[in-house]
Amino acid sequence: MGKHDWRVGVGALALLAGAVSAGDAHAQASGDEAEFANLERVIIVTAPRQIADVGGSVQYLDEEALETFSYSDVNRILRQTPGVYLQEEEGFGLRPNIGIRGSGNDRNSRITVMEDGVLIAPAPYAAPAAYYFPRMARISGVELSKGPAAIMYGPLTTGGALNLFSTPIPDRGDANARVDLLGGDYGGFRGHAVGGGWFDVGDSLQLGAMVELLRERSDGFKELDSGGDTGFEIDDVVLRFGLRTAPGAALAQSLEFKLQHSEEVSDETYLGLTLGDFNANPLRRYRGSQADLMDVEHDTYQLTHRIDFTPNIDLTTIAYRTETSRVWYKLNDVRNSANTGWVGISAVLDDPTTFATQYAILVGDPLATPVISAGGDLRVRNNSRAYYAQGIQSVLGLEFDTGSLSHELQLSARYHQDEEDRFQQDDRFAMVNGAMVLTTPGAPGSQDNRIGEAEAWAFFARDTIEWGDWTLVPGLRYETIDLTQTNYGTANPTRTGAGAVSERTVDIWIPGLAATYRINDAWRVFAGAHRGFSSPGPGSSIDPETSWNYEAGVRYDADGLAIEATAFFADYENLVGTCTASTGGGCTIGDQFDGGEVDIHGVEAMASYDASDVFGWSIAVPLSLVYVLAWRVSDQLCVKFRPVGKCDGRGRAAIFA
Repeated sequence: MGKHDWRVGVGALALLAGAVSAGDAHAQASGDEAEFANLERVIIVTAPRQIADVGGSVQYLDEEALETFSYSDVNRILRQTPGVYLQEEEGFGLRPNIGIRGSGNDRNSRITVMEDGVLIAPAPYAAPAAYYFPRMARISGVELSKGPAAIMYGPLTTGGALNLFSTPIPDRGDANARVDLLGGDYGGFRGHAVGGGWFDVGDSLQLGAMVELLRERSDGFKELDSGGDTGFEIDDVVLRFGLRTAPGAALAQSLEFKLQHSEEVSDETYLGLTLGDFNANPLRRYRGSQADLMDVEHDTYQLTHRIDFTPNIDLTTIAYRTETSRVWYKLNDVRNSANTGWVGISAVLDDPTTFATQYAILVGDPLATPVISAGGDLRVRNNSRAYYAQGIQSVLGLEFDTGSLSHELQLSARYHQDEEDRFQQDDRFAMVNGAMVLTTPGAPGSQDNRIGEAEAWAFFARDTIEWGDWTLVPGLRYETIDLTQTNYGTANPTRTGAGAVSERTVDIWIPGLAATYRINDAWRVFAGAHRGFSSPGPGSSIDPETSWNYEAGVRYDADGLAIEATAFFADYENLVGTCTASTGGGCTIGDQFDGGEVDIHGVEAMASYDASDVFGWSIAVPLSLVYVLAWRVSDQLCVKFRPVGKCDGRGRAAIFA
């Protein structure tokens, strides 16, 4: 939102008279831990206090921390956690670029992103780039896991995993409702309403229900030369229905269904500015971007069941399906002066003198618009793609002792399918009196016409072992992934026939080990090692991305002061590079290539303190500091990528994040 926000809160309103709510038999904890009890086996922590003894480096932001500033931009939220690298794109956090410990941050394609324990990227295996991301206004908890902790999730384990917890059915007394309204600069508005609760159904059952509505919008802060909005509109609806046994039941169970639907329309573009124009007005947008538009719809269907066979044996099963469709209509290139081909927009902006005619077309001055071709000088790509992901995953939890050792064993299996369907076209526009006019529409499928599919089995075992002041967490993950690409070709928009089919199978073992030692109630030291993995995409023949990753650190938590410092090292056997429109590079979009061996070194630290006692104030004065330093060394990146760091005489690149 803008600088000047206003907010109205309405809370604790009874929706139904006489409603009764109580924690179920396996959720005796309070707060976040109780409300996320049905997800206990598919998440690592449910409250900040659990972090001290967890195996691996984990940060957790609870509902209270998220509500402090009520950010809707995930970039602002994650700045509170160390080891995260963020690349801003449009300024609203609609399509974040998040990396962890040097993993790469383009479209979150190198980290595992989940909502309520379910992979949430549109196609996590076939096309992990996230053109959909959950809106943070409806998120009530954020778990960031790094190091050996990340192998619990997969399939991307090198950097880490980001698990977002959506608003649960209220479990804090009677049924309740809340409405938040925020307004700000540039027509910014956010309306968020939540209502629901748990109700007794007879003596042995409880029924839960919740509805959540979210509306966000902004006119945008950029200035389009031709006028018009440069912002976005998002509508998000979540429905939850739950059924659970009453406290004291002999066989405690819970069943919950979640349905989520969101729609986004945003006036976003990849067209930037020349350096001179940026220095004059960094918020300016040329007329050549006036047709650019992102249109996204996303649906999530999730059914979660948990049963406690005994106080020490439980089984959690989640069945899920997500569907995402998106059309990003955006300027791609400009006709060359010889009228024989096209010039990329980045080339034009890099050298507006050489490409003066193309630059003039991008600017679109109504009084001086050159014409190269009557067929249209501007080529706008209709990036039409449809995705789905579906699967079922179960986690068996066993708690037992062997002599002086206390065990919490988790055994998990997941079957997953996903698909990306590209059916794209190029339309040509002429710039007429400062307005873009469609001259030559392209045929659907004439630019890209292919389907990428993935089918994966994943198995995971993790044992949390308590032995005196030691916590040891060995884990092992195995994934077998079948990848298929069917390319129908741009001359076959009806997809007649089988198309050109490319298939491959990837098998990977991912071990990990974390250890924590309690020096005393305040101090902990920890260390760990694990294997990192990133799968190649369908149609790619390159080797998978693999690495060995190490970390060691120290934690302190006492008297309101919390400190954590971690050193990490990633030794890549092979780094996979992917060409995307967002990163550029003059390559074919979607192509992957081997980047060779890479070393990543880094140090991350964070500290937080409530200074209210120092000043003797009755209000909280939270202070925090986050610091990260990392560098990457490679023998081949100088050759494979456009220079983004400094290369020495041996062709090595040092890239600082």
